[in-house]
Amino acid sequence: MVGLEIVVVLLFAVLALSWTARRLGLSEPVFLLLGGVVIGVAGRFPPLHLPADVVLLIFLPPLLYAESLTISLHQARANLRVIVLTSVGLVLITAVTVAGTAYAFGLAWPIAFVLGAVLAPTDATAVASVARGLPRRAMTMLRAESLVNDGTALVLFAVAVEIATGETSFAWGPVIWDFVLSYAGGVGIGATVALLVILVRRRLHDATVESGLSVLTPFAAYLPAELAEVSGVLAVVVCGLIVSRAGPTLVQARSRVQTFAFWGVTTFLLNGTLFVLVGVQLPAAVTGLRTLTLGEASALAAAVAATVIGTRLLYGNTMPYVIRALDRRPLQRARRVPTRQRMPLAWAGVRGAISLAAALAVPVLSADGSRLAGRDVIVFVTAAVILVTLVLQGQTLPAVIRWARLPPDPDEESEELLARRRIVDTALRELPGEAARVGAPQHVTDRLGQELREHADDLDAGGPRHEHEHELRSVLLRVKRDALVALRDAHDIDDAVLRRVQAGLDAEELRLELREGARRVSESAGGGPDRDGSPDGGPDEGEDGPDTGGPGTGSPGGNGGAPGSGGPGRTET
Repeated sequence: MVGLEIVVVLLFAVLALSWTARRLGLSEPVFLLLGGVVIGVAGRFPPLHLPADVVLLIFLPPLLYAESLTISLHQARANLRVIVLTSVGLVLITAVTVAGTAYAFGLAWPIAFVLGAVLAPTDATAVASVARGLPRRAMTMLRAESLVNDGTALVLFAVAVEIATGETSFAWGPVIWDFVLSYAGGVGIGATVALLVILVRRRLHDATVESGLSVLTPFAAYLPAELAEVSGVLAVVVCGLIVSRAGPTLVQARSRVQTFAFWGVTTFLLNGTLFVLVGVQLPAAVTGLRTLTLGEASALAAAVAATVIGTRLLYGNTMPYVIRALDRRPLQRARRVPTRQRMPLAWAGVRGAISLAAALAVPVLSADGSRLAGRDVIVFVTAAVILVTLVLQGQTLPAVIRWARLPPDPDEESEELLARRRIVDTALRELPGEAARVGAPQHVTDRLGQELREHADDLDAGGPRHEHEHELRSVLLRVKRDALVALRDAHDIDDAVLRRVQAGLDAEELRLELREGARRVSESAGGGPDRDGSPDGGPDEGEDGPDTGGPGTGSPGGNGGAPGSGGPGRTET
């Protein structure tokens, strides 16, 4: 099977399996992986040994960048200590415990540490796909942790691979220096690329070019960092966080719509391909086991899965008490979280796409040209641990969340109403001056002012909801489309004219959907929408609605939407 045929088979499998899983209400990652196993058995799929740099370059930059665009930077800063402790300390401890387990089953220490580095990071995509019901702050902490721990684990992975392949020998000094340099260099390059991107985007006014720049950005951050031998992962994450912070005032609405759609599709395909790819390779890993027998490899996988889960549970229920013993400030005591409410975060250690990419990136040959013993075991154990955590932890996590009785985000409703009211008040205040500047007629100014005042009254008093307006507008859109197609079919207009007019109808439909979404959010928050459901009171401003700094519901992590950026609340300490 040639390369192009493999790509076609993988993409078709991702689409078919994802559609089937959604129709049947099954876990997508699990179904994709199992579907990949079936393909690998039935289709005699060839084993793939892609160069490490190719695997990481294809998958990591776009996945990490798209995920970082949806992280709440405000929440991440508020919970920085917990995020650092889990994304650095827990990763290192997990790598050591997994390596010790693998060594006990007969793997050499170098290859055992490669396995530990591969399975050390959690995966935001897999967690978010099953963590519905987590409050906004808890979800932000998990996703931020998974982004940073990817950087920690991959630095450790690179060091472990160099030692395992014989390219270098272990020494504490160089290893520690590599970590420090990798972190600092990755952050510096990521920030520099982000600032350059912001400067360029301020001068762009072409939506297509802006969208193209968004596609280029993660690779522009990743490649220089890798060439400088620092963390490309951290460079991409830092770049994404800075760009997303500037996004609301930087990116045009049309560019946002295009970019969000692109990242939604891209991350969906990349994540799905990773799960299918490992499933496809699992039969080959089973039949090609040389380092261990199938029974020994299965026992190792079970032991490693127990180690990964147990290490996170133990860490999550001991580190808070260490912090309490060291930090006795009243502020720290106010931020303490009961054991019951810590359990969802401790149980949400699902492994996923990053571990898959790292496992596939393990070189086949060592530095002297001989076959690297243990690579087959790493791929097999990684796939098995991902499957175990997805099924065991992923499928039971919703029950754990319900059992924990986590308090809701107290500020979300008030923030929504505050934002909507502030938008209206500011628009009313600036309307006379802006109208005079653009030379708008008085009747236009009066009409817009009346719309804004009606919007403000609805926010204050909970005005009429116009339940049937959305349905009526949708019906009228269908009527317009039918009339347009009838003109084309009667040869009264050209196809080019149809496409231009259809683009306008598409934009109208998009604004209608955004207005309806804003109306429903406002109703659920207890506030009143405006007369037409518009999020900001202006008849044409709904086009800017998706400006959340990330791919929205089509997020890379498949997380069903990005958490917002509310108040700091309490951290898991």
